[in-house]
Amino acid sequence: MGRSDLTIPVKTDATLWRSLQAMSLTRIIIAALLLAYFSFNGSKIGWLSGQVVYPKICIAYLSVALAFTVFSTYFRRRFLLQLSAQVAVDTLVISALYLIAGGAKSGLAILYLFPLAGAAILAPLVLALFFVSVVTLFLLAESGYRALTLDGDAFLMQAGLYGAAFFTVIFVVNRLAASLIRQEHLATRRGTDLQVQQAINRLVIADMGDGILVVGRDGTVLMGNPAAEQMLGVADLGRKPVWRLDDIPSFAPISDAFLAWSIRSETLAPGSAETPVFVFIKPAAEAALTGATTIWGGRRELLSHVKLRFVAVDTGTARIARTIIFLRDVSEIENQAQQLKLASMGRLTASIAHEVRNPLAAISHAGALLQEEVRDPVSTRLLNIVADNVARVNRMIEDILNLSRKAQLHGDPFMLLPALADIIKEFEEAHRLPAAMIALSGSNASDTPDLQRVRFDPMHLREVVVNLLSNAIRYASRRQASIRMRVICDDASRLELHMQDDGPGIAAAVRSHLFEPFHTTSSKGTGLGLYLARELCLNNGAMLDYEYRVDNVGQHNGEASGRFVITFAAP
Repeated sequence: MGRSDLTIPVKTDATLWRSLQAMSLTRIIIAALLLAYFSFNGSKIGWLSGQVVYPKICIAYLSVALAFTVFSTYFRRRFLLQLSAQVAVDTLVISALYLIAGGAKSGLAILYLFPLAGAAILAPLVLALFFVSVVTLFLLAESGYRALTLDGDAFLMQAGLYGAAFFTVIFVVNRLAASLIRQEHLATRRGTDLQVQQAINRLVIADMGDGILVVGRDGTVLMGNPAAEQMLGVADLGRKPVWRLDDIPSFAPISDAFLAWSIRSETLAPGSAETPVFVFIKPAAEAALTGATTIWGGRRELLSHVKLRFVAVDTGTARIARTIIFLRDVSEIENQAQQLKLASMGRLTASIAHEVRNPLAAISHAGALLQEEVRDPVSTRLLNIVADNVARVNRMIEDILNLSRKAQLHGDPFMLLPALADIIKEFEEAHRLPAAMIALSGSNASDTPDLQRVRFDPMHLREVVVNLLSNAIRYASRRQASIRMRVICDDASRLELHMQDDGPGIAAAVRSHLFEPFHTTSSKGTGLGLYLARELCLNNGAMLDYEYRVDNVGQHNGEASGRFVITFAAP
């Protein structure tokens, strides 16, 4: 079967046009060499007629070759027509030189291979064989004519051999070229399909909510999707130079789980997966400090509960073994479950608040009356226990009810420092604190008033600050400035409120549950204070974090000291 199946569309394959241009450049070189050869050796050959005709033919051929080159470069239409015209001109010029040079004895018949090979490579088989047939008939006719009319020195056998050789070479070259062009088209289609599939894969992987890590057998991180970068707090996971999971201390749980899985995976078939592993991780240092102030250089306790799933890639060789780690942050799922739990509890509390408060009020009133009458210490202690627990239950109901109250952000942004000063003043009066125990500082420049304003529900802000101050006075030394509050502006032009006391820092075991509801270290606490404060901040577009550092100076003696940071949303 010929290359008739290879159709030349209106916009021909770029490879064919490049090949046609290469053929045109080769034609220029051949024409220039012929002109130089006949110019220097024409007199030695002794062909008197050729001394005048040869240079003219070669100059005309060189001019036509230049025209063909320009035409094929800037006019990429009608490929077969351009190719046929060029091969026809080549054939005519070589035939003219062949006749003038004396026919077969000149040896110029070999020049026919140039246009015929070009036709065999770029044209269908039928067209290529047509040009071969024309050339062969011309050679046989010229040799027969010389045998009949001239000296009888016939070169019919040589012309026949040239024709047979041309047919064989052109057929073989045409078949090889057709095969190569088909392979190139197939490779192009496969490459296009692969590029489309890669684009789809990149889009799907980039848009996945689950994180994906591709690691080597030694834990080297080769690549990851945006979800994994956000989850781990590392930008450009496949960065150079390469790094391993155990290079970052906060990724130690992932590295340990991967090492344990690698040992067990030797008995697993490629592509199989084990039971998922759940670990707690903390974002990398550069991510944990994103948005935090570099003045203090602290670390924020942002633990994430992550589900890990390992799948081995069947690469065919252990030398380039790859493993895909799927990461899913189940913290959000747990938070949603906790939200549903608290929402149900809030609705339940709201429905029975009135019924519960009335009995609590009666119990509290009865206890107060009994305290006025009893005198023995045992009864007084029991009544105090009753009063404390009544107050605790009432406070728990109030906290849960506050969670259901939405923020009122319809008002204009207000200046943060004056609002904090009013809250601190009321708090000091209510708790009868020593003067200057709470120190408030921050920039309140009149030339940048917009940078000192926040959009926050005033009642929510009061509850959050009072909650944090109530926790602080439990551990502060009550000396001057033992509780420090500072308002600063971070790199993103957002206001931050830093609150720190001079008491002992929060232990690591407590930090991991700091904002969980109903988790408390105080016998009189409800465990809802910090959780309520964070939820109120989120309800107002802000964020409450605990930022800590290890301080080797002073009374802490290597213990972690920390502060609470409220990052307000831009007004």
